[in-house]
Amino acid sequence: MLILMESSATADQVKEVLSLLEASGIRCQVNETPESLSIVAPHASKALKPDRIEPMAGVRRVVPITSPYKLASADAATGRTVVEVRGVKIGGPELALVGGPCGVESREQLFTVARYVAEAGVKLLRAGAYKPRTSPYAFQGLGLEGLRLLEEARAEFDLGIVTEATEVETFDAVERSADMVQIGARNMQNFALLRRAGRCGKPVLLKRGPSATLEEWLYAAEYVLGEGNRNVVLCERGIRTWSDHARNTLDVSVVPAAKALTHLPIMVDPSHATGRRDLVIPCGLAGVAAGADGLLVETHCHPEKALSDGPQALLPSDFIRLVEQAQAIHRVLQAPSLTGLWM
Repeated sequence: MLILMESSATADQVKEVLSLLEASGIRCQVNETPESLSIVAPHASKALKPDRIEPMAGVRRVVPITSPYKLASADAATGRTVVEVRGVKIGGPELALVGGPCGVESREQLFTVARYVAEAGVKLLRAGAYKPRTSPYAFQGLGLEGLRLLEEARAEFDLGIVTEATEVETFDAVERSADMVQIGARNMQNFALLRRAGRCGKPVLLKRGPSATLEEWLYAAEYVLGEGNRNVVLCERGIRTWSDHARNTLDVSVVPAAKALTHLPIMVDPSHATGRRDLVIPCGLAGVAAGADGLLVETHCHPEKALSDGPQALLPSDFIRLVEQAQAIHRVLQAPSLTGLWM
C-alpha cells in the first residue's frame, strides 16, 4: 500500500506510522519531495487493513498498490521520479544526454572524446572500464586502470561518469569511481548483482535484457528498489527479433508503455539497439519523440580503430548533430499544448 501523509505531518507522526509497519514485519520506504511525503509499504495489506492506518495522526489517505511490482509501479509514487546524477536531472523537464565510447581504451582516446562531449554541452560521459563480451578473446576493458582514467576525465572536463559494473566482486571499485552505475543487458537478471546495486549509494542505470518483456524488466528494477536504492533509471537498448537489418530491434513502443506502468525515468540507447552508425541518429530521435527522458549514445574519435563496437559509434560531428536535433524535438514536446501526451 501507499500511505500518503499530510504535508503538515510531523517527524513523530511519521515515526509512529513506521513503527506500526515495522512491528507488523513490513519493510517500507519513505519518499519525500518538496510537494509530498509518502510511505511505500509492499504487501502491507496482508498484515494491516487501511482502516487501521488511516485514522492515525498525520495520515491523509491509504492507497492500495495492485501492481505485482510494488516499488517500481506508478501507484507507488505520487509523481514521476527524477534521478539526479552530478547535477543532471533524469526525468525532469530537460532531456538528459550521455555520450562517450563503448570502452576506455587509453588516456588519449578517452580525453579526446570527453573534450568534444563536454563542448557539445553534454554533462555525462559513458565508457566501460569493465566490458562483458560475447567472445572471451575480445577486449574486456582496462579494469582498475580504466576507472582511474575516468576519474581523471571527470576532474579535467567536469563530467559525471556512467560506467558498468559487471560482477559483484568488482562492484566496490566501480561504485567508488562512478557517478552512476550501469547494469548491462546481459546482467538484467543477475539477481546477486541487482541486490548489490540496490545497496549502492549511487544511481543505477538498468538496461533491458535482449529478450526481456516489460514486466521482467520492471521486476529486475524491483530487486534494486527493494534493497533501498530509489535512484533507478530504466534504459531500452533494443531486443533480439527475427530482423537482420540491425544488431537488435529498438522497441520504441516500450517507452510510453513503461511510463504508464512505472514512475521511474526511461532512457533509450540507440547505439546498442541498432549496431549501425547510420541508424543511431534516426532511432535516437524516435526515442525522444516517444517520450524518453534521455539518450545514451556511443561516440568515438576514430571508430575504425575502436577496440569494441566501432561500427555503432558516432563520429564527433554526427554526435553533435544528434545532440542538437534531440534537444530540438524535446523542446517541441515540452510545449504546453503537447505536454502530457506521452506521459
